Amino acid sequence: MQIERIEEMHLTRADEVAIAKLLDTAFDGSFEGRSYFQNRHHTRLIIRDGNQVIGHMALGLRAMRMGDMLCTAVGLAEVATDPAHRGQGIASKLMQAAISEARASVADFMILFGDEPLYARAGFVTQPNKTLTISMHGVRTGQQEHRQGDKLMVMTLGDLAWDPKATIDLVGFAF
Repeated sequence: MQIERIEEMHLTRADEVAIAKLLDTAFDGSFEGRSYFQNRHHTRLIIRDGNQVIGHMALGLRAMRMGDMLCTAVGLAEVATDPAHRGQGIASKLMQAAISEARASVADFMILFGDEPLYARAGFVTQPNKTLTISMHGVRTGQQEHRQGDKLMVMTLGDLAWDPKATIDLVGFAF
C-alpha cells in the first residue's frame, strides 16, 4: 500500500471523481458527488487499488483561537476506507502519514471531530471545549454556532499546552 500526497491545487479531475466515489460510498451518498463535504482542504492523502481510491484523509491548516491565544491547527477530515477494503490497516497507515504531515508543519495541534477508536489509538484525546464555528450545510455559509460535546479530539504537536476550559474559535467551519 503506497500513500499518495496530493495538494488540493494539483488534484486532477480523475482523482476528484475517484475520491468523490469513495466518499459517497463510505458516507451513504451524503457528499452528493463531491470530493469534499463542506469545503476544500489543503492536502489529500490517498491509497489506491489500481485506479480506485480505497482510502482517503483530508488535511487543512488554519489559524484558530484557544481563548484569546492565536495558534495554528491541522484539521483532519473525510476519513474514509472503501467498505470492501476495511480491516486491512488502510486507515491506520493513512493516520500515521497524516500525523507525520501535521508534525512537520507549523501547527500547534491536530484536531478532528469524531470518536472512532482509530483516533484514540493514534494519540488523540477527547476534549470538552466549547467551539465557535460558522455552520455550513449544503456548501452554503450559515450562522455562527457555539457548540459543545461535538466529539472534539486533539493531539498536541508542540510545546503549547491545550486548555480544556478555553472556547475554541475555529475561525470558520468545522472541518
